Formats: sequence, C-alpha cells, structure tokens
Amino acid sequence: MMVIRPINQNDLKSLYRLAEQTGIGFTSLVADEAILQKKIDGAVRSFSKEEVTSPSEEDYLMVLEDSSTGQVVGTCGILATVGLEEPFYSYHLGTITHASRELGVHNAIPTLILNNDFTGCSEICTLFLEESYRHSKNGQLLSKARFMFMAQFPERFTEKVFAEMRGVSDENGVSPLWESLGRHFFSIDFVKADELTTQGNKQFIAELMPNNPVYVNLLPKEARNVLGKVHTNTVPARRLLEQEGFRYENYVDIFDGGPSLEARVEDIRAVRNSRLCCVEIGEHTESEGGSHYLVSNTKVTDFRCILVQRNTSPVEEIKLTQEEADALQVKVEEAVRVVELSPNTSR
Repeated sequence: MMVIRPINQNDLKSLYRLAEQTGIGFTSLVADEAILQKKIDGAVRSFSKEEVTSPSEEDYLMVLEDSSTGQVVGTCGILATVGLEEPFYSYHLGTITHASRELGVHNAIPTLILNNDFTGCSEICTLFLEESYRHSKNGQLLSKARFMFMAQFPERFTEKVFAEMRGVSDENGVSPLWESLGRHFFSIDFVKADELTTQGNKQFIAELMPNNPVYVNLLPKEARNVLGKVHTNTVPARRLLEQEGFRYENYVDIFDGGPSLEARVEDIRAVRNSRLCCVEIGEHTESEGGSHYLVSNTKVTDFRCILVQRNTSPVEEIKLTQEEADALQVKVEEAVRVVELSPNTSR
C-alpha cells in the first residue's frame, strides 16, 4: 500500500537518493546532504507544532512510502509562507502601450516586470515521484494529499496558494530564457544561478537584476516561446493542479520562465469537496469500476493519506479494511477526511 506521511529523521538517505534523480532546475530538492538535512529538520519542527493560529515559516515536507517495502519513492511539500525571511522574486508578464495619435500608431508591448507579489503566500512545492512508481495513480495521490492536509488545517496556510513550475531547459541544463536574459546581468550559467538560490543566496538577484521592464519582443524567439511553458517532465504535475482549479496568471520564474499557478485555498476542488466521515472497519467488496478516493486522518504530527477504491461514495461513514485503518493510524468511529481523487474518475 502507498502511504503519504510526514518526513522524519530516518529519511535522509532516501531523500538524497530521490534528489539525485530530479535533474537541473528542480531547486527545491538538490543532492546536498547538508541542505536536505536542514529541510528535514525544518519539516520535523513544523509538524511538531500542534497549535498554529497563523502561517509563518513552517515547511511541511511529506514523503510517499511503499508500505510493502518501507521504501520512500516520492516527495511533496507545502511552505506556509514565502518571502518573509528572504525576498521571493518572479516576473509578471504585463503590457505597456506605446501610442501616437499623430502617426496613427498604437502598440501593446508585452513586458516582464520584476516583483515580490507572492510575498507572504503559501506555496506547494517539492513534488517528485520516482520513475518506476509513476503508475497506479501514485502521482495523483502524491500531489493531492497536500490539499487534504490544507483542508483539515486551513489556519496553517494563507488564503492564496501558488505553485512555481519547472520551466524549459535541455538535458544539459541550458535554459533559453536564461541564455537570452539572465546571463547578460549575472555572468554565470543557469546551473550556478540555480545552485545559489537553492543555498538561500538570493541577494544577488536584487543587486544585479534590472528593475526596469524587460520588453519581451526584444528577446530572441527561443526565449519568448518558453515563457509560461513547463519542462516536459512537469507537464503531468501542471495538469493535476489545473484539474484542481489552479490557474496561470502571467507570473513566471525569473530564471527559466516556468509558470506559477495559483488558486484560493477554498476554491481548490479537493479542499472544497472533501468531507469528514466516521470510520468503520471490516471487509468490503470491490469491483473493477469502483471510484478512487483520497482518505486522510485528522492528525498533524502523524498525518497519513492513502488511496482507496469503493463502489459507492462514502457520505457519513466509510468502511476501511484493517490494513487501511492501520496505514491511516485510525480506529473505529474516528473521523477521517474523504474526497474523490478526481472530478473525472475515469482518469
């Protein structure tokens, strides 16, 4: 059985193994033991806070574990806020109008404007699944389990949440946008810039990045074409977020041009439609056409989320097998949160 749980201090080696597979441009999970240990320490502290009245610096990093082997095969996370300790930068793709009535000219020119508009917002991040487990709806479980935690504990997050998606780069880590824009101001390659931001060294962005609007039509076609586009490996993750109600609002990453998707927490489908059900334990019959449901417990430190298949939609009660109840660490008559995995259950 596949189980989502908070990361713990025993997961460093597994996390490092996953980080080695992410590739260039995946800045929230890099193969550096010191950085990964710091992330684990922060997550353990965050989940240990039983009482939180407003979001702050919490970092809720979770893992997907194959209970049959004990192996950690994926990660997902939520940052309660960004930009409070160090600036969070993005570009907004806007428009400047140049017009002359005398010449009969009216041109709307797209521009990139550096901003800190996501300061103080919650961010979902660090979504990665080992390639050999990219089947059986594991990716959907990994991505959407975060929304079950947010639905249960809304006080820990801001009203708006966003996701910064990995942008386009080739197998060598070459980003068309960086080569056309960033390199001219930073005089370093894309990989080095990514490395510096991963280490928390973001002051160089404020010091070197132009504050004036960048005219998009002055960029090479290769750079213009990747604005708001995601890396090939990130296409499924984007599709899942858009399925839940996230939308692209013209904010892009300053390095690779990847899109930021955003939504109000209360409008996210899995948050809006999830409901609390009382647990029954016993065997149940399962047919080939049964629908899939996310089921999570209502705990913080011991948060768990799994995927089950049922022939009928649970309303006030849900019958779990003993194995499922054990995976969720719940007993008879305890409350669990339940939601359909997808608005289109045929997927």
